[in-house]
Amino acid sequence: MRSIWNGAISFGLVSIPIKLVNATESHAISFRQIHTEDNGRIRYRKVCELEEREVTQDEIGKAYEDADGSIIPITDEDLSHLPIPTARTIEIVAFVPSERIDPLQMGAAYYLAAGGAPAAKPYTLLREALKRSNKVAIAKYALRGRERLGMLRVVGEAIAMHGLLWPDEVRAPEGVAPDTSVTIRDKELDLADALMDTLGEVDLEDLHDEYREALEEVIAAKASGEAPPEAPEPAAGGKVLDLMAALENSVRAARESRGTATTGGEPEAGPEAEAEVRQLRRGRATPKETGSKKSTSAAKKTAGAKKATPARKSTSKATAGEGTKKTTPAKSTATKSTPTKATAAKSTAAKSTAKGAAKKTATKKTASRKRSA
Repeated sequence: MRSIWNGAISFGLVSIPIKLVNATESHAISFRQIHTEDNGRIRYRKVCELEEREVTQDEIGKAYEDADGSIIPITDEDLSHLPIPTARTIEIVAFVPSERIDPLQMGAAYYLAAGGAPAAKPYTLLREALKRSNKVAIAKYALRGRERLGMLRVVGEAIAMHGLLWPDEVRAPEGVAPDTSVTIRDKELDLADALMDTLGEVDLEDLHDEYREALEEVIAAKASGEAPPEAPEPAAGGKVLDLMAALENSVRAARESRGTATTGGEPEAGPEAEAEVRQLRRGRATPKETGSKKSTSAAKKTAGAKKATPARKSTSKATAGEGTKKTTPAKSTATKSTPTKATAAKSTAAKSTAKGAAKKTATKKTASRKRSA
């Protein structure tokens, strides 16, 4: 990688020669401006206003325009003699926890490459010190004609530097948040949490620029004389009237896209997912839902009644029935009395059998006495 700046890291009395290398690159597709009638390129020419002629890059320098319009030339030699220690040095001024850095301040990213073999040991020392401390280094440096703020941190086995905006360059978010008073209910937050849990995490390596890929397809089709691919139908949209319903639908759609469960080839939320959504919707019922909740409550009461003792069971059934008919207790009484009558009949039959046997015995004795006489 080609370096864009050469200098040193000032780490107390330790100086580490380094080279500054861009850590990022752009893969965006760039366009040229053309004349639509003949596809001729549109170019910007650099013309000197005094001589009214085009000049080359070698003839172009820097200057500062004063308030009165006068031009003050500034040469590279002038910039190299700026009375600041950071002209060619990244000066570390502090070490702080990474949480102290506001992401709004972070800008371009660079890699700091060791400048030759002598820089290997102090470079490694700074890297390992940053690792062990779990901190980042705050530094000042000069680049492209101005002093800048930077943050040094460890990336793999290298030291990276992020350009930082000065604190006074970050705007306060005044007038950005809604000024309308809004009440967010716990049920809505619960559904939002469920949606976040369903979407889950993602491996950033799997993300890619779909717009660039589609643009490449269009360019390839145009180059080969083919018709560009048709754009897909836009998703059906509309004004969100019910935030709860929109959140619930989002949770279901996210679960279906993740393939939580499939039935008949179409993914759908499983029973646990449906139970979770129902639980989150507790306390918010439409007229239809109210009826279902009442029937559920009645079912629970019936289930509770079934667990009661037999005597209470018959009573609860008689009470729960419409019209309050007392037929059940009567049936139960009749049922209880039936075994008693059967028992009485059995005892009567036994008594009559015993009497008959006694009579037969007495008759036999009388006959035997007559014979003896």
